[in-house]
Amino acid sequence: MKIGSNYLGNGRCEFTVWAPAHDEVAVQIVSPQNYVIPLQKDEWGYWKTTAENIEPGTLYFYKIAGETDRPDPASHSQPKDVHGPSEVIDHSTMNWTDTDWSGVPLEDMIIYELHVGTFTPEGTFEAMIPRLKELRELGVNAIEIMPVAQFPGDRNWGYDGVYTYGVQTSYGGPDGLKKLVDACHQEGLSVILDVVYNHFGPEGNYTSQFGTYFTEMYKTPWGMAINFDDIYSDGVRNYFIENALYWFQNYHIDALRLDAVHAIYDLGAKHILQELAEKVSTLSECIGRKLYLIAESDLNDVRVIRERELGGYGIDAQWSDDFHHALHTLLTGEQKGYYQDFGKSEQLAKVYKESFVYTWQYSRNRKKHFGSDASDRPGYQFVVCTQNHDQVGNRMLGERLTHLVSFEALKLAAGALLLSPYIPLIFMGEEYGEDAPFLYFVSHTDSDLVEAVRQGRKREFADFHLEGEFVDPFSPDTFQKSKLQWEKRQEGKHKTLLELYQHLIHLRRTMPALKKLDKQALDVSAIEDKKLLTLRRENNGNQIFCILNFEEKEANFKPSPGGIWQKILDSADVKWMGSGSTMPEKLIHEEDVTICSQSFALYELETLAQ
Repeated sequence: MKIGSNYLGNGRCEFTVWAPAHDEVAVQIVSPQNYVIPLQKDEWGYWKTTAENIEPGTLYFYKIAGETDRPDPASHSQPKDVHGPSEVIDHSTMNWTDTDWSGVPLEDMIIYELHVGTFTPEGTFEAMIPRLKELRELGVNAIEIMPVAQFPGDRNWGYDGVYTYGVQTSYGGPDGLKKLVDACHQEGLSVILDVVYNHFGPEGNYTSQFGTYFTEMYKTPWGMAINFDDIYSDGVRNYFIENALYWFQNYHIDALRLDAVHAIYDLGAKHILQELAEKVSTLSECIGRKLYLIAESDLNDVRVIRERELGGYGIDAQWSDDFHHALHTLLTGEQKGYYQDFGKSEQLAKVYKESFVYTWQYSRNRKKHFGSDASDRPGYQFVVCTQNHDQVGNRMLGERLTHLVSFEALKLAAGALLLSPYIPLIFMGEEYGEDAPFLYFVSHTDSDLVEAVRQGRKREFADFHLEGEFVDPFSPDTFQKSKLQWEKRQEGKHKTLLELYQHLIHLRRTMPALKKLDKQALDVSAIEDKKLLTLRRENNGNQIFCILNFEEKEANFKPSPGGIWQKILDSADVKWMGSGSTMPEKLIHEEDVTICSQSFALYELETLAQ
C-alpha cells in the first residue's frame, strides 16, 4: 500500500494515510486555498481519496476527528519544518540522465561516509556536486550519506528525523537530492542512503496520533520500540517497507544503510528485515539493477546476512564494529568503555580472518557471551572502517584519529583498512587527516528538549573521555567547527596522506590478490609481544605479503613467507614523509629484518608476478 500524497499528474493527487483506530480523517488543504477533503476508510485502516485540482506545491495537513491538524507521517517534503504542513511533490519532473547506470557491485565498493551539512561550507546537496570529481580521483566509487529525513531546525546528524519520507529542506529538499544522485551516477559513484527504521526523533513526531507505531513490549536507547510484531503492526511494517522502495524508485538510490538493526525488535515468524530484503529483491528484478541493503549491527549475528534459504534475513552486508575496535585499541591504547574488550594483536588477526572477534566469547563490557561464527561468509558481506560518524562524534570532544595518534599511525591505519579483505568505509576527511572535530549537534526548537539532550550527552560520556570542556550540541558554533577544511587536502602531511590513500586504493583495484575479497585465500598471524601482524593474500597466481607494526618502536623479526618478494610499498619511506625505510627491497625466506615503528610494508611474490 503506497502511503502519503501520490501525485498522479493533471492536477490529480492520491492521499493515503494509515489511521486504523480513528472514525474520521480528512485532508486539510492550507495552500494555495483553504478547504477540507474527506477521506474514506478501507478494511485495513487506510484512509484515502483521489482529489482533483491539487497541484505540486500544495500544502496540507491531515485533520483527525475533525479537530487536530497534523503533518502527513509519510510526508515527502516539510518546507516549513517539522510542525508545519506537508507538501505535495511531483516525482516525475526530474530529468534523469542515468538511464544506462547499472551501479557499482558490492564487492567493488570503496565507500565514503559523509554528512551533507558539514561536507561543504554551504551544507547542501548541490554544493557537493563540484566535489564529486575529487572523490572519484581519490578512488571512491560509493558515497554513504548520513540520514536526510526531515529533522527539526537546520542542523542535526540526521538521526532525529521524524519524516522518514521527507528530505531535509535546509539541504535542498527533494530536488536537491535527486540532482546529487544523478550527478553521482554520471561520475560513476553509487549512492548509499543511511535510513533509520529503529526510532523516530523526539520533536515533531506525531505518528502515534495516527496509529500503533510503537510498542511497549520492548525498549530502545531512544524510548519505546517501533511496533513490528505487536497488534496492528501490519501498517507499521508497510510504512517502512514502502519507504525503502520509495528511495530506490523516486531517488534512484543504489543501497540503503540500515541504522542500528539491533534495536529493531521482531519475534514474528518473518522478521521485518527478511520481509524488507524480499521486497527489495523483487524490485531489483523488476528494474534490472541490483539494489543493496547494508545493516549496522553490534550483535555480530550472522543471521542478518545469511541467505533466507539458510534461515537468515538475506541482508546483503553488515558492518563489523569489531574491526574498528580491534584496530583502534592497537593504535591508541584506549581501554575505556567497550574498548576494554579489545587491545590484542591476535584479535585484529582474528577479525581479518573471521570478520568478528567475538564469536560467542565472554565480553567484559557486555558482561555476557555474544557473537556468532562468520568465518564462512565472503569478505564483501562486511563493511569495515578506521573511524566513522559514531566513533568520532560520540566522543565528548569529537576527536578524529588525527587528534589521537601520530602521522605514522594514520598511515598504518590506512594500510590496515585498505589491505583488508572487506569493503572499506572512509569517513569524510579521513583520507587527508582532517583535523577539524566532528561533534554532535542539534537545532531543536523546544528549549526543554535541548536541555534534556545536553544532560543526556553528559551521561553518555560517563565511561569515555572525561577530560576537556563539554561542547554544547545546540550551539551553532559546534556545527561550524565540524565542517571540513577542504583546502588542507593540498598541504604538507595532509597531501601526502591523501596520496597514500589514492595509491592504496589503486593497488586494491589492480592487484588480483587485493581485489578479490576472499578470506579463504588469506593467512594472518600475530606476534603479540611485538604487536606485529603478517598478512598474506592470494588470487589467480598473484600473492602479497604485508607486515604491520603497531608498536611505537621498531621491531626485529624473521618472517617466513617462502620465496622471494619484491617490496612495492613501505609507509616509512621518505616518499610518504616517513623517517626512511629499514625494510629490504627484496624479502627472502628466513631473513632477519627490521621494520620501523607504526609502519607497514607490502610485498609481492616475485616469481609469480613476473
